[in-house]
Amino acid sequence: MVKKEEKLSFTYHYQTNDIVKNYSFDEALFFFNKYIDPLEFQIANLFTLSADYALEYNTSKTWKLKELKPSFTTLPSSDHDKQKQRSITSIDKTYLHALNITDQKGNVLHHAQDKYKQINHYIEILSSLFKELPSQDLLKVVDMGSGKGYLTFALYDYLTHILQRPSAVIGVELRKELVDLCNQIAVQSNFDHLKFIEGYIDTYHDYNFDVLIALHACDTATDDAIYQGIMADAALIVVAPCCHKQIRREMEKYKTKTDLDDILRHGIYLERQAEMITDSIRALILENHGYKVKVFDFISDAHTPKNIMITAQKKYTSINEQVQLEKINKLKSMFGIKTHYLETKFLKK
Repeated sequence: MVKKEEKLSFTYHYQTNDIVKNYSFDEALFFFNKYIDPLEFQIANLFTLSADYALEYNTSKTWKLKELKPSFTTLPSSDHDKQKQRSITSIDKTYLHALNITDQKGNVLHHAQDKYKQINHYIEILSSLFKELPSQDLLKVVDMGSGKGYLTFALYDYLTHILQRPSAVIGVELRKELVDLCNQIAVQSNFDHLKFIEGYIDTYHDYNFDVLIALHACDTATDDAIYQGIMADAALIVVAPCCHKQIRREMEKYKTKTDLDDILRHGIYLERQAEMITDSIRALILENHGYKVKVFDFISDAHTPKNIMITAQKKYTSINEQVQLEKINKLKSMFGIKTHYLETKFLKK
């Protein structure tokens, strides 16, 4: 529907861009007659609710019409602007209103649009990982550094109401005022198996959980979270590191000469190199403990346009620990790194 009139939308695909034009039925019929021609398009597909039709110009230079089972059984929306399907809808969500994301009617507030998109993007990333987890009576999840609980609430909602998977979720947060607020909202939302506790990541020693999440835990707090996940033998560990300071300090302190000196003399490149080395060693340590690791870029929101996410799935595959340790030591030696903080966690064990 365009200005209260039904139109047919034509999308012309070109190598570098697409052009969309909306035509009336009479205009569209003209173009159909023009385009369905052996010199133009030799294949045309029509989808209806009762059947699909395929019109093809075959090698014998004749048109042949095939009738197939319908691909669609319900009409799509006729709105000109298509609404994006969100994993977490905004309607009837007590926690979204309490967190100042929506108004009382469930409309997303203007200032919270980015945060709402960010929540859904995180859930989209995590959804495929959760679907790969083995079924069990109760899935136990810990969100380290849960903050105001935006993701924690959404994740509990997604697991229990969309995946309909019995789950218990705990948010660990240092700031007491946020812990109290989130527990109050959890009660208001009737989220019976969601709770928040006050504490540091590195002092959380209840290893009875299946999934560990730590998004934007600063510097070595990410290592503390990874260590907790490994010690719990968690089936899934998901972290989004930030503020990679520890390894950069090591590189600046020892200043080992490498072929990259002309590059690393620039502070911005040294910072990026330190980030890559930090997360590469984290990945190697996770692999050394039987995890299948992926490291990738993801877009979180307008304020932090790109982040690294590390996902680790427990696979219990055999690995040559000595070879893995040699890889870690070689990488450290190359850049004058004496120790990676995550290593020290296991030395104290």
